[in-house]
Amino acid sequence: MNDKAANFTTLSERSILDQASKNMIDPLGRDLAQKVCWKYLEGISKNDNECYPIAITGRGNPLLLLHGFDSSFLEFRRLVPLLSNKNKLYIPDLFGFGFCPRSSSNYGLKEIINHINAVINLLPKNSSIGIIGASMGGGIAMEIARQLPKRINRMLLLSPAGLIGKSVKVCRPLDKLGVWILQQKYVRKNLCKQAFANPQKSVGPPEEEIASIHLNIEGWAKSLATFARSGGVSNTALPLPDQPTKVIWGRNDRILNKTLRDKCKKLILCSHEELNDCGHLPHLDNPKFVSDTWNSIW
Repeated sequence: MNDKAANFTTLSERSILDQASKNMIDPLGRDLAQKVCWKYLEGISKNDNECYPIAITGRGNPLLLLHGFDSSFLEFRRLVPLLSNKNKLYIPDLFGFGFCPRSSSNYGLKEIINHINAVINLLPKNSSIGIIGASMGGGIAMEIARQLPKRINRMLLLSPAGLIGKSVKVCRPLDKLGVWILQQKYVRKNLCKQAFANPQKSVGPPEEEIASIHLNIEGWAKSLATFARSGGVSNTALPLPDQPTKVIWGRNDRILNKTLRDKCKKLILCSHEELNDCGHLPHLDNPKFVSDTWNSIW
């Protein structure tokens, strides 16, 4: 699924994703990568040659999926087949993450929101849009819902991060040191395992490959360091958006501890569900429950 704009996108981003769509170990990852369209985004693209990746698939009501920190659209690979029969899915890489081009000098929450707004402007006018936000994508979804109360109809948040807490701006040179640490293979392998409820069963070469493949994008280190200096995503819960919202947590989440989860539950007055045998990634540990929740409850 490529439109005319795809011919002009930066070679480094597209070539890496094209290779992934052919050679990735995970067949669901390969299939989702083949559904990427490269789009010129008004107000975001610096010129006609700069396009941004959005996986688009399915039919039905528009549904926007927002991934987490230092990740990509590929984290929704297990959820997409379960949602695409009833929903038209739009899965962008967040600005400064995934396979996006890195020509900007600013990467932070403001820039991410502007980018998502530009993506939403590509959707049919006056369409009512749902959002599923995972981890940091959940915090971003809250801000999008506040800004676009007439466009966003409901939200499902999966282990949402960035809801509470103060913004912590990482100063130089600690920003680059943090990026260097995140770049190490053993660190990424351990982080990947930490995200799942049962890493010995659930984590192998396919998961480790997808967790790190976007590190090959030119500018990955620069954008991540700049994002760290910006303070990242924090304190996005209040004021609470008016849209119907449900939150799914993993009982075995080793990234968001129980104390933090309980604070968020008290703050966000909506339906919460905590899953057994589920870590920080409900859409990977239990995609069927997530899809059933979205398709059946609302």
